[in-house]
Amino acid sequence: MTTIRRFCCNDLLRFASVNLDHLTETFNMSFYMTYLARWPDYFHVAEGPGSRVMGYIMGKVEGQGESWHGHVTAVSVAPEYRRQQLAKKLMNLLEEISDKIDKAYFVDLFVRASNTPAIKMYEKLGYVIYRRVLRYYSGEEDGLDMRKALSRDVEKKSIIPLKRPITPDELECMVDRFGWCNHSSYQLVTSCVFYLFLSLLILVLLRYNISL
Repeated sequence: MTTIRRFCCNDLLRFASVNLDHLTETFNMSFYMTYLARWPDYFHVAEGPGSRVMGYIMGKVEGQGESWHGHVTAVSVAPEYRRQQLAKKLMNLLEEISDKIDKAYFVDLFVRASNTPAIKMYEKLGYVIYRRVLRYYSGEEDGLDMRKALSRDVEKKSIIPLKRPITPDELECMVDRFGWCNHSSYQLVTSCVFYLFLSLLILVLLRYNISL
């Protein structure tokens, strides 16, 4: 039986096997801890018999005005548990939180342009390709920004595709049709002290086996 629950700090030591797929992005520990602390409602794990980690989803909510949206940072399912619609269940959970709790206009995600199986899966879940980001992945492969409009976006304006591809530099600070600017680099610098403190806190929690 599968149980979907909130991700906790102890899971950081147990989910490595889920990331064995070469198409799954693996981040450093502080990255995961930041999401765990700042967006716990968007970080869930699917657990099977024997407390085995079957998959997880990690995301956040961000933006301003009509660009207020949920974002899927990572969703991954261990190879032996695929074709059980587990990814769909995890995605539906994040979408529901974005829609019902945070009142977001849409949910978006990035996927490698060459990852045809993932693109088809997201399309079946109602996502459309909003724009192409040139050399998004390690400066080599293009990424596709895919979006799904939520109930608040009645006119579905958030999923009208852009007519041209953009560069990663444009993505970093881009004033789009909704009039907001995503200074992700600036946010990273100004939050570095917080992240350092957070890292130390999580290490203490792990040391004494305390769950968040």
